[in-house]
Amino acid sequence: MVVFPNAKINLGLYVTEKRTDGFHNIETVFVPVQGFNDILEVLANNESKNDILTTSGIPTDAAADDNLVMKALKLIRKDFFIPPLKIHLHKNIPSGAGLGGGSSDAAFMLRLLNDQFHLKLRSDQLEEKAATLGADCAFFVRNHPVFAEGVGNEFSRTEVTLKDLWIMLVIPPIHLSTPAAYKNITPKQPEKSLKEILKMETGGWPQNLINDFEQNAFQNHPKLMEIKKRLYDQGAVYAAMSGSGSAMFGLFEAKPAIEWSEDYKVWTGEMRQNEERKG
Repeated sequence: MVVFPNAKINLGLYVTEKRTDGFHNIETVFVPVQGFNDILEVLANNESKNDILTTSGIPTDAAADDNLVMKALKLIRKDFFIPPLKIHLHKNIPSGAGLGGGSSDAAFMLRLLNDQFHLKLRSDQLEEKAATLGADCAFFVRNHPVFAEGVGNEFSRTEVTLKDLWIMLVIPPIHLSTPAAYKNITPKQPEKSLKEILKMETGGWPQNLINDFEQNAFQNHPKLMEIKKRLYDQGAVYAAMSGSGSAMFGLFEAKPAIEWSEDYKVWTGEMRQNEERKG
């Protein structure tokens, strides 16, 4: 079976308070980006009693046992028998970019195992398991826009849609550590409610829709601010950093035609409205 774990972007990201467990509460909206995907293939391993994980595409530094795909498999095996598998993961979504690539891989692995081996786990049960693998991992189970609170794993519905807009993702060769990013943040409540901001027309987003991680990231990496400015200069209705970075994105009313001479990974596509995964 082959599945295609997709990236996500954040619309707004507010770090509202530090929790007693050392983590932080946030407010954000997760939106899936269909078309910018990894590729995950899982087959029965009839030649060995061991699992085999191979990778291609963007190199991954993690050992096989530390890969979130393998952690998802081990999590399912706590409750179900799964035979030895051959797993191949082709990485298109860079790590350290704020696009949720690793979390998406893990969630899609849980979904794949559930479907392939007829485990009959409901979406809420898959979300519960996914949340133990990463703060935003559970989002990719249903894989439709949500308002997220807590550490990024408490979801509620949102009417936000980016349908009919184009997105350009620009990912420079800069790796930003999420734990390091949080160390430089002073939690605070936003001046305007994220839910209220997102009810505005997109013309009001640039002045009001904020990612709290941008300020420090731009100070340390001015190239990121330059990318954002260029996206606006070329007609973006909204541009921002996704998550804790370093991926930048611009939303456009028509397909953008921007040439980037720098060593950036760039992807452009139409935003599609995802239907909620049922069950």
